[in-house]
Amino acid sequence: MMPFPISDTSPVEHTSALPEAADCVVIGGGVIGVMTAYWLARAGQSVVLVEKGRVAGEQSSRNWGWIRCQGRDAAELPIAIEALQHWRELAPQLDTDIGLTQGGVLYLAKDAKQLASYERWTALAARHDLDTRVLGRPEVKTLLPGAVGDWPGAMYTASDMRAEPWVAVPALARLAVRTGVVIRENCAARTVEMTAGRVSGVVTEDGVVRCSSVVVAGGAWSRLLLQSLGVQIPQLSVRASVVATEPLPEVSQIAAADHRLAFRRRADGGYTLAAEGFHELLLGRDAFRSFPKYIQQLRDDPFGTRFVPAAPTGYPDAWGTPRRWAADKPSPFEAIRVLNPRPHMGRMTRVVRDFSATYPAFGEVGIKTAWAGMIDTMPDLVPVVDHAESMPGLVIATGMSGHGFGIGPGFGRVVADLVMGNDTGHDLTRFRLGRFSDGSPIVIDGGF
Repeated sequence: MMPFPISDTSPVEHTSALPEAADCVVIGGGVIGVMTAYWLARAGQSVVLVEKGRVAGEQSSRNWGWIRCQGRDAAELPIAIEALQHWRELAPQLDTDIGLTQGGVLYLAKDAKQLASYERWTALAARHDLDTRVLGRPEVKTLLPGAVGDWPGAMYTASDMRAEPWVAVPALARLAVRTGVVIRENCAARTVEMTAGRVSGVVTEDGVVRCSSVVVAGGAWSRLLLQSLGVQIPQLSVRASVVATEPLPEVSQIAAADHRLAFRRRADGGYTLAAEGFHELLLGRDAFRSFPKYIQQLRDDPFGTRFVPAAPTGYPDAWGTPRRWAADKPSPFEAIRVLNPRPHMGRMTRVVRDFSATYPAFGEVGIKTAWAGMIDTMPDLVPVVDHAESMPGLVIATGMSGHGFGIGPGFGRVVADLVMGNDTGHDLTRFRLGRFSDGSPIVIDGGF
């Protein structure tokens, strides 16, 4: 199993020469870009995927590895359910074991109020025939033997799964290549060309690829690229830290979270831990410009965000990062191949302490490693999946708000059909770009 997470020191795997032309160019080698390219190729499209650094080098290998339907936004839930089935079908086709395990997901309630909110969400689950149910205190103790906590109950979805993201997404990329996708790492897209009022090509650092369709799935970098094209999107990036323990005895296959921490077992015998609800916003020009759109989110969770005065040099929203550049000159995307932010070790030490308190039989829990990733988030915590009206032929697929890994195969299929002009099979109204400019209120619908 490869080391985690993937970074700019990881070997370059995809070095294919760029063709002169393709039907579609996908910008971004995270799970959304990879799966979009895969589904396009399966439909007979010629596809090129360009990634400025490494496939899954950023958030797609740095997430918790949960594949869940539980707690999704009402508009996301049908796509998450579809994604779950795709994971089951794709895993046997991959060239390595990705650790796909149906262990279920358990949300532990802090108090009666939170438990009641879980009860309300199960009504949505029931409409989609999802096996979510609310448990009482005795059932929680049965599912988490040896756990110490004063939880009045929990919400549980047994069909939810997990996998090792730093293994899974590169394996999906290799499957995409076998399906016909041309992938090129260490190749930044600098801009998108227009001819006669529509997309006609992508200018990369290694040349131009002519095409009639482009998908921007650049994660934390999407806003920077889009605004250089005149497309405004209030996407921000927040830093989330994760810690991996040394191997420990198995207490449960369930991925669980309460108000302090989230944890799930890994294939190597350790546990992946994170601070539930804690993230850091690295302030920059875009953060201040978008602040009004995020007021509702900050009101709902006033203590979940820690503000950092400035992003490191070269980050997408760093004060000195250029917002405009010439297509024949190096772009900001070439300055930092892979965002590799430092984890908040003070908070990670506290998370390990909380995990030890939850499972006192473990004794002292050893830290194997820790990392952080930049999550591309939106004001209402759901993505933008839409055509860019000002640039016919350009499709935006970004702002997954920390949900991208689990729902990636589903959203990739949706984006592919959006590119081809097919019926996507889902109502995408909630994900339209125009919701941020047409006077619509910012709605956070109660997903968890």
